Amino acid sequence: MNSAILKKCPQLLRDFLFYMETIRGRSPKTVEAYYTDLHTFFCFMKAYKHDLSKYDNLNEIDISDIGQEFIRSITLSDVYEYLNYTMSERENNAKTRARKVSSLRSFFKYLTTKANILEDNPIQELEIPALKKSLPKYLTLEQSLELLSHVDSSSPKRDFCMVTLFLNCGIRLSELVGLNLSSIHLKEKKMTVLGKGNKERLLYLNDACIHSIEEYLKERSQIS
Repeated sequence: MNSAILKKCPQLLRDFLFYMETIRGRSPKTVEAYYTDLHTFFCFMKAYKHDLSKYDNLNEIDISDIGQEFIRSITLSDVYEYLNYTMSERENNAKTRARKVSSLRSFFKYLTTKANILEDNPIQELEIPALKKSLPKYLTLEQSLELLSHVDSSSPKRDFCMVTLFLNCGIRLSELVGLNLSSIHLKEKKMTVLGKGNKERLLYLNDACIHSIEEYLKERSQIS
């Protein structure tokens, strides 16, 4: 964890972030997102409960002194006030508010079941905001072929292979970057990728993927 971030955290929040990173195996980026959400929440709670009237400069509020007594005073109604603030004042959309709710649920679950700070979880019944379900955006076959035909770089076979994997496997950029030769099994026509939350998943390769990988490996061996 970033030392500058930890200095701003009350001990309970520090412990939670360390738990998510070291025990639950969350990525540094995910842990930082937890911090951002919970820091904003505590800043709001302190202003709301103490009537500080500093909503315009919320993130400047010092939360390092927040302890168990303050945590135990938080109710479900307080959380609703916070979510209303994120929607009306910060104009957070449903997706952003859903992420904030997820962070809060994880934190209070930790306080109740792991840290034993709370006997009962005050936000047990807090629901995640409903998200609009949209159809996935995708390229047509013609658009995909057009994209592949315009791969032009200093390493065309490498880049052609990358685009082919994107189009056929639907992998994330971070998953592509994390690939190495031991992840790819050409004879079995499959590869393993490490996704969000350090979760490994198995993907099957079609002939187009296998051909593009083989062509790139030929180019790579000539360069090395």
